[in-house]
Amino acid sequence: MAHTSQRRTYRLGDLQLKIMRVLWELERASVADVHAHLAADRLAYTTVATMLRKMDDRGLVRHDEEERRFIYEACVSESEVRRSSAEDFLDRVCDGSLASAVNHLLETRDVSREELAELQRLIKQHGRGQ
Repeated sequence: MAHTSQRRTYRLGDLQLKIMRVLWELERASVADVHAHLAADRLAYTTVATMLRKMDDRGLVRHDEEERRFIYEACVSESEVRRSSAEDFLDRVCDGSLASAVNHLLETRDVSREELAELQRLIKQHGRGQ
């Protein structure tokens, strides 16, 4: 397998991922800021506050107190979460096989010529680096 076992796995639920996306976009945000950005989801303010607290406990986010309110920021980058999620998916669902995952996606999704060309370019680029 290409990845090292020292890397941390981040398994995020849908709401956690939405909250992280808000924090990646804003960099620093209060509960009210995050709640406002997720208004379309019609979540209770307390749901967002509770989830941020749990994410803080897990080390996904951290907070500072400013003017009697918590200001949160992400402790994990978007690229770390993407890497972790992709590796976790490959390991759990595809027995670690990138080829199996790509084949499944190509068979089950509509792929444009542009996307196929981009995949071919990436494969060629990574093949040169080996």
